[in-house]
Amino acid sequence: MVNRTVLISGAGIGGPALAFWLRRHGFAPTVVEVAPAPRPGGHAVDLRGAGREVVERMRLLDAVRAERVDERGFAYVDGRGRWTAKMPADLFGGEGMVAEIEIMRGNLSRILYDATRDGTEYLFDNRITALTEDGDGVKVTFASGTVRRFDIVVGADGLHSGVRRLAFGPEHEFVRHLGGYMAYFTIPDPGNLDHWFLMHGAPGGLVAGIRPETGGTAKAMLSFTSPPLDYDRRDVLTQQEVLRTKFSGVGWLVPRILAAMPGAEDFYFDSLSQVHLGQWYRGRTVLLGDAGYCGSPLAGLGTAMALVAAYVLAGELTATPDDHEAAFARYQDEMRAYVKQCQTLPPGGIKGFAPNSALMIRMRDLSMGMMNRWPMRVFAAKQFQKADAITLKDYS
Repeated sequence: MVNRTVLISGAGIGGPALAFWLRRHGFAPTVVEVAPAPRPGGHAVDLRGAGREVVERMRLLDAVRAERVDERGFAYVDGRGRWTAKMPADLFGGEGMVAEIEIMRGNLSRILYDATRDGTEYLFDNRITALTEDGDGVKVTFASGTVRRFDIVVGADGLHSGVRRLAFGPEHEFVRHLGGYMAYFTIPDPGNLDHWFLMHGAPGGLVAGIRPETGGTAKAMLSFTSPPLDYDRRDVLTQQEVLRTKFSGVGWLVPRILAAMPGAEDFYFDSLSQVHLGQWYRGRTVLLGDAGYCGSPLAGLGTAMALVAAYVLAGELTATPDDHEAAFARYQDEMRAYVKQCQTLPPGGIKGFAPNSALMIRMRDLSMGMMNRWPMRVFAAKQFQKADAITLKDYS
């Protein structure tokens, strides 16, 4: 039997990218998304290494470049806004902490959606509520009440994947908390960024950041260290109150960030976590991107992993369209070493990102400054080469 109908849960990055390649290889993809439309906003994501190569093979790199953010580098600042360390965007050939190509996640998602909507069925404001597999396919029940059959189901629905829960088991079996939380939201441009991504650390494991956008806005980030919290992921007011309490009394631009937070339409708050599964597929269901192997914002490269995984999964399904399990196994074999590299946390993990004391904050800033000089520059360059830890096959 040739597997041709593929249901993809999630219309973020990995879902539409997979639909793109499946259509090119003759499959019939359907994408279901719980949001009523493609999600706007989101933090800036970078295109580097193999992820950029995939977008180039899609012939979408020019469209991405046209909407990239003019971000000239990254810098730490103290409570008065004085720079304490910096890393220009071109320091590692455009592959450093800030990449040559930075684009807002919502804009990249829209570009992928526009490139696929004519040949892909999109089901917005809906979600999968049940999966029942037999020898010939998967019966899928949707929240709308509709029941349909597909040959293959792909979970590309993020850290809190509903497909993973239905097909593999409860979230706590696969999601590992890294010891912190992070929020992103849009605020008015403070006017003094000069195209730099600025970040401020405060004692107690607190980190605030602002990175430039276009059109008079900027993206704010607030992060803090914490054991797992018990909260409702849909309760935005409670999440914002947690942030106000945590960041009370912190200097720099934090009071302005907190004041703008209630008016943000794209507020996002979640744990810093990773996903680890021994096997990314079960029967006719397979996971892609954060749903199967989230690396967390601390590791970065989540966008690259999703783009590369979409390319590889579609290619392997094309190689043996009548044997999905063999295709799934080759997909995991191709991606395994790359994912392991991409999930590697930077030195110090959450404590390196959000030091607990003023002394450790100064040590972190000093370490950043040393990356601009030999021999630390050589070591740092190797860390940033993780994005190239895979050679893409030619599936054409």
